[in-house]
Amino acid sequence: MSAETDRVLAELARPARIHVHSTGQLVQDTDRAAAGMDRERARRAKSKEEVFRKPQVEPLQEPDGRDLEITAWQALGTLARATTLARHGLGRGLAEHWQSLKYCRALAAPEDRGPLSVTSEGQSPERSYRGMQARELGRAFGLAVAERTVRHRHPDRIVAVIDAEAVLLAGFARSDRQPTLGNRPRPDYFIEAWRPEEPSVIYAVTVNGNHQVATSKTGKAQRTSFRQLAKASERAEHLHLGSWNTTPCLMMATELLAPGGITVHALQAPGSARLRSEHLDVPDDVDIDRRLKRNLKYVDTVQVPCTDGDPREHFHDAFFVPVKELAWFGQVLASTDAASQLAWAGAGREIARYLTSPQGRRHYQERTFAGAASVRDAHHTFGDDEFVGTDQVFRLAGQRVEAFSGIAKDLYELLEHGKVEEYRRHAYDHSGSWPTATSTPGWGPASFRDDGTVMALRILPKGDENTEREQR
Repeated sequence: MSAETDRVLAELARPARIHVHSTGQLVQDTDRAAAGMDRERARRAKSKEEVFRKPQVEPLQEPDGRDLEITAWQALGTLARATTLARHGLGRGLAEHWQSLKYCRALAAPEDRGPLSVTSEGQSPERSYRGMQARELGRAFGLAVAERTVRHRHPDRIVAVIDAEAVLLAGFARSDRQPTLGNRPRPDYFIEAWRPEEPSVIYAVTVNGNHQVATSKTGKAQRTSFRQLAKASERAEHLHLGSWNTTPCLMMATELLAPGGITVHALQAPGSARLRSEHLDVPDDVDIDRRLKRNLKYVDTVQVPCTDGDPREHFHDAFFVPVKELAWFGQVLASTDAASQLAWAGAGREIARYLTSPQGRRHYQERTFAGAASVRDAHHTFGDDEFVGTDQVFRLAGQRVEAFSGIAKDLYELLEHGKVEEYRRHAYDHSGSWPTATSTPGWGPASFRDDGTVMALRILPKGDENTEREQR
């Protein structure tokens, strides 16, 4: 047994602090960065390029703007859950969410619940991987703060993070050989705060990360975090549900190398988007394309009324879901979330029932897709509940360790048979019964969620290396 492996596992389960920076000054600094970006565009462009941003951006209110206490493993669990349907590694034979495991030794948590920081090993990735590390760890910490914010505001609901591209492909995919959204600006995620039999509350979320080491000489217009927030405001303005400017947005930029430890700069755009979630079940005989596939317009879809700052009424491009399609959008969100939960547990073809062809249904019907290549054949008991899912064995500090991601068995079986409404009722009724500890007996670090999912890590027990693989 490796002492170094034990140390890493203990550190992954140790609570630490993420600094959250959200002030009126941050709004002003972001405005300065936006003005600088506009000047740069004006110098480069042959004709004036019109840029649209959220008309009102403000800091988070207390207690949402307080520092966040989290373990490194919980942060990696947040990243993993957010990438189950990403399809970035198409064909590699490795489930998407296991990509988060490469950061097990990239984060340092002090023993006194001090600030979480990036280790020296994490600060020295290959140049070609720096951008990927910033994006992925930016997602991890930005989403963790965004989730905490939504939970504070809606404590009586379950919070689901859903990949925005996976959702929008059902209604806005371009008719290419491989359906995509192209480079059209958009948020990164939706957060749905849901409760059975009630309208869901929807937030759009943007998340970014960077490795900039800012000094006192770094101008406001050159601070990467401020520029990322300015760009986030542009991306958020290209998504509207029901009517212009009614969808709440959370915008996060994570500074990985901040002097005081990892820092999330956070702003919001207010709104109050709610969706009625009805008819969520997906029986075996449903034609999912006929039910959920749409071809909605993108060009000049949003009507912006006159304001004091801009007396012109005008239209601009956006992923706009009109009022008559809001019920459809609620079904797409729930269906995509169900697919994500199944992918988290290692399902393959069971996922296909929930996705339209533009969303990548065929990839889950084929055994060669990365997500489908993981296998739902692992069973573990935590507390009094049995969880089913998938696992990944790898070496950590020279020692073989096993990561497990799964969902409570009874919840999985409901999703497996298309019973989304019953799944939501059952998950909600049991949302306060799952373990809350950051580690669990017989394992090491653990990340439990109120939706009945878990990600846990342990040193691989002797004998499991061979016997479990032979059974498979």
